[in-house]
Amino acid sequence: MQKTTNKFGMPLVGYGLWKVPKEDCADLVYTAIQRGYRHFDSACDYGNEQQVGEGIKRAIDDGLCTREELWITSKLWNTYHAKEHVKPALQKTLDDLQLDYLDLYLIHFPIALKYVDFEECYPPEWIYDTSAENPTMERAKIPLHETWEGMESLHDEGLVKNLGVCNYNSALMFDLVNYARVKPSVLQIEVHPYLTQEKLVQVCKNLDIEVTAFSPLGALSYVELSMAKENDSLLEHETIVKIAKTHEKTPAQILLRWGIQRGTSIIPKTSNPDRMSENLDIFDFELTGDEMNKISGLNQNRRFNDPGVFCEIAFNTLHPIYD
Repeated sequence: MQKTTNKFGMPLVGYGLWKVPKEDCADLVYTAIQRGYRHFDSACDYGNEQQVGEGIKRAIDDGLCTREELWITSKLWNTYHAKEHVKPALQKTLDDLQLDYLDLYLIHFPIALKYVDFEECYPPEWIYDTSAENPTMERAKIPLHETWEGMESLHDEGLVKNLGVCNYNSALMFDLVNYARVKPSVLQIEVHPYLTQEKLVQVCKNLDIEVTAFSPLGALSYVELSMAKENDSLLEHETIVKIAKTHEKTPAQILLRWGIQRGTSIIPKTSNPDRMSENLDIFDFELTGDEMNKISGLNQNRRFNDPGVFCEIAFNTLHPIYD
C-alpha cells in the first residue's frame, strides 16, 4: 500500500483554499471532507478563513471527521512580522477557523510590511494606504529571525504543532536552520514541471525539511489573474497527455502523481467535486523512471507567482525575492 502521509502525518494531497470564493467556501470545504480530504491549506490573506471554519465545524458536527483527523495549515501575513503581532495574528486565524490549534503555521512570504490593525483592514493585503494618490507597499524593518522567534512562542504554547515557511530560497533556508530553536517542518513553494526547483527541493531533503508544492498543476490558477496565458497549461502538453493515456489517467493526475513521487506534498484547488475525488485518486499507479525524467525535463524555471513581477505591476513597488 502506498504511503499517503508524510513523516509528520500530513496527508500528501491537500485542498488548496487560495482563490476559493467566500460564498462557495464553506460548502466546498464540507464537500472536500465528504470526498476524503483531511488536509486543508489556508491563509489569512485568502480572505475566506471564516467560511473555511464554518465548513470544518459543520463536517465535524455531522460526524464526517474529528478535529484530530484533520491537518489544518495557515499562514502569517506580511503585516504581522513584528514579534508582538505574531500571536494576535494567529489568534485571529484560530477564531475565524473556530479551532484551538493549527497543525502547521507558515510565514507566508519573507517580506515584512508595515503593520495594519485588524479593525482598519482585514485581511490587509499588500498596499498600506489604498486611498493614497500612488498607493505602494510600505516595508517594515523587521528581520526574519524576529518573526521566527514569535512563531516559536506559538509552538511553545501548544497553539501550533508545526512551524514552517513559504517562498524561501536556499540561502534563507540555510540561514533559518542556523538560528531556529524550533526546527522548521515544512517549506511551501511553487513547484510544477515548468518549475521543478531541483536544488531547493534537494536542500530541504538534506536539511530533513518537508516540501509542499503549491500550484502543482502549473499555470491553471494564474490565467484568470493575467499572470499566465492559456497556452501555458501543462494539462494539454503532449508529453503529459501521452503519459496520461498510457496509465488511463487524466493529465492532472499525472502532474499530481509526479509531485507526490518526487517526495513533495501537493495542494491542488478545484471547485468541482468530481475533480476533488480525481485529485485524490493518484495512489494506485506509479510513473516509471523514464516518465518522471521526461516530465522533469519540461522545466523552464518558469515562475508564475513571483513578487518581483506582480508587486511592481500591481503595487507600484519593486520587491523581488528570487534574484
